[in-house]
Amino acid sequence: MFSFDALSQKTRMPEPGDALQGRPDPVPTSDLHFVSGKPIQGPYPENLELVEFGLGCFWGAERLFWQLPGVYVTSVGYEGGYTPNPTYEETCTGKTGHAEVVRVVFDPAKISFARLLQVFWESHDPTQGMRQGNDIGTTYRSVIFTHSDEHLQEARASKVAYQAELAKAGRDPITTEILPAQPYYFAEDYHQQYLAKNPGGYCGLQGTGVTCPLPAK
Repeated sequence: MFSFDALSQKTRMPEPGDALQGRPDPVPTSDLHFVSGKPIQGPYPENLELVEFGLGCFWGAERLFWQLPGVYVTSVGYEGGYTPNPTYEETCTGKTGHAEVVRVVFDPAKISFARLLQVFWESHDPTQGMRQGNDIGTTYRSVIFTHSDEHLQEARASKVAYQAELAKAGRDPITTEILPAQPYYFAEDYHQQYLAKNPGGYCGLQGTGVTCPLPAK
């Protein structure tokens, strides 16, 4: 039977003291990227940079980014919550506070951060709050976690620019969170590169159709 209380819990961030306890050790995951064979957990070459994007279900989102020239490796995980080393089942309850995210490790000499931001904004609807399409809950919220102050400021500026374009199209305000990187927990092995392992699997990505006015590279 459908429960409005359960839905409300999934769409409301928990208080830190109410979050699930978690565990001291990481959940088992992959060592190597299923498509490229590169190490998803590092170490990464020193010239590379990192960012995490949350734009709904991380299966389709990860495929979107691993296909971009200049992206070294991707992985999926959980970020922005309170529960240490959460499992997928725990994040789905809404009681950990985490978002499903894609970690993108990229070569800035081959693809700009601006281009990654452009792909992020145009590939989902960043106005939906704690959901993305039919996927409902805090885990599906739109979010960017940056690893430098420069990227933080650039991401915030891109939000302002895209909001202006969305407003022209009559769309609602952006709800995307843009924050410095928080503890990132790798998702379980079967989630990594899921759509390469399961080509017919679910992908809920759907953009607004509004172009983000950032320089492509």
